[in-house]
Amino acid sequence: MSTAIPASRIQIAGQSDFRSIRQVLLVDDSRLQRRIIASSLKKWGFDVIEAESGDAAIELCRNFRPDLVLSDWMMPGMSGLEFCRAFRDLSGADYAYFILLTSKSEKNEVAQGLDAGADDFLTKPVNADELRARISAGERILEMQRELSDKNKMISDTLDQLRVAYDTIDKDLIQAKKIQQSLVPELSRTFGRSRVSLLLKPCGHIGGDLVGMFSPNEQKVALYSIDVSGHGITSAMMTAKLGGLLSSDYPDQNLGMDRQADGSYAFREPATVAEMLNERLLADSGIEEYFTMIYAVADLRSGVLKMVQSGHPYPLILRADGASEFVGEGGVPIGLLPEIKCTQFDIQLRPGDRVLLYSDGFTESRLTNGEMLEEQGLVNLIKGCPDKRAGKEFLNDLFWALSQKMSPEFGMEDDVSATLFEFRA
Repeated sequence: MSTAIPASRIQIAGQSDFRSIRQVLLVDDSRLQRRIIASSLKKWGFDVIEAESGDAAIELCRNFRPDLVLSDWMMPGMSGLEFCRAFRDLSGADYAYFILLTSKSEKNEVAQGLDAGADDFLTKPVNADELRARISAGERILEMQRELSDKNKMISDTLDQLRVAYDTIDKDLIQAKKIQQSLVPELSRTFGRSRVSLLLKPCGHIGGDLVGMFSPNEQKVALYSIDVSGHGITSAMMTAKLGGLLSSDYPDQNLGMDRQADGSYAFREPATVAEMLNERLLADSGIEEYFTMIYAVADLRSGVLKMVQSGHPYPLILRADGASEFVGEGGVPIGLLPEIKCTQFDIQLRPGDRVLLYSDGFTESRLTNGEMLEEQGLVNLIKGCPDKRAGKEFLNDLFWALSQKMSPEFGMEDDVSATLFEFRA
């Protein structure tokens, strides 16, 4: 038996060097036919393994994966067609090119062979030049298939790496969500007979909205609604910073309060607080975010609400008699321009009146008809809420009513938040 010549040493001008095909499985019950074909294959540098039947060939393929299979169609026992099907059923990462050797040329028989998994056909007796041409065609297909397989593996490996990275980021975001929720430890709190309630619904794990309240005494309470530009991590980090600057737990760090000589704390004017926040934000280099805000201080005895609006949606006053009105003067967002002068205005509340501060996640929500909710839509939502609902229940009902009107195509595109002040002298 002659020794196979490595394909790397074969030099044939103008012909393929068969880089993708090394090992060939030759299946034929005729020893003479195998000897003739094997002689050409070995001359071209292939390693040839022979089998005299389909059954013997399939047993070889359980532990051996050829690059090319040449199989006679008509064989005793397992036919070439049956062997082709069984070969394709064997699991294997690499694709092998399969050529059926046959005297059949009818279209329906060729279709049977293709359906069984054959790639090409060669009419017997086999012509050496035609055989080499068919192998060259198979070489090109295998090269493309294996290149695609390599790229698919690369994509799969990259996806695995991205999945690990995503899981890590997701865990971090879940933890960040808990930290952000800690900025709003109480969703409802009473001050005398009055009450402040909060709603915070990020559109993702974390968001750029912030609501809050604080009071150093029983005479007044400060409340606010903030919407930081953008979404995601940077916006959430900004809300954490603002939560520290308006903290109810650390009054010495709270820009809304001024410590007096006797150790007590007094409220700064809302306009002053807005200007201080603007100065503090612009002083931090590298920060490109800005935010809109409604900041108010309510006198729990007189019902006077001092308020500043900095680019935030107009506050909604819900009167005890059922009337409603939007108030405010617009204003400039915090962090855009230096040395801004904020305009402060007062609202006189009567017992039973409510004030709703909300983010544009309400009014700019996309509805099923493609339009935005807008201000009148918000008023209509409120009218549809049960009359006896108050505090957190009222805000939760309001958000539920909004979610029912949201377009399922777009869903919740922005954070939704609100601060509700209910005055009862």
